[in-house]
Amino acid sequence: MNLKTGDKIPSFCLKDQNGNIRKSDELNKPLVLFFYPKDDTPGCTIEACGFRDKYDLFKILGAEVWGISNGDCLSHLNFANKNKLQYPLLCDLNNVLREKFGVPKTLGFIEGRVTYIINSEGIIIHIFEDLLNGPAHIKEAIRALKKIQE
Repeated sequence: MNLKTGDKIPSFCLKDQNGNIRKSDELNKPLVLFFYPKDDTPGCTIEACGFRDKYDLFKILGAEVWGISNGDCLSHLNFANKNKLQYPLLCDLNNVLREKFGVPKTLGFIEGRVTYIINSEGIIIHIFEDLLNGPAHIKEAIRALKKIQE
């Protein structure tokens, strides 16, 4: 199932890099949910650090930022610590949530890179997909969140 703008996100409950449980239905603020292929790869590091560098702006815009890939808690913890990431990285170990969102694979085997901007009611208001341009995901997320505030 490919989710699209206007759809409600599926309910989920996943552990983050610290073993904390993150639930979709506990959010009462906008969420930037970005799916990335793999911890510690060059493109994913650039993207994750871009979200880190603009994290204060996301907070000012009233949003949470959560990253998701199929890495385990230890992989995510090492990645977060190495890059000083201050937001949760959720462990989607069997790509269950990735499949519920319909995040596509590139060339049939590379996990996709897609960012969803979700409003406080759990409705997707913007989707951005670009495997190769991680920094564009940050710009698109900021633009979409600013649009909510208008």
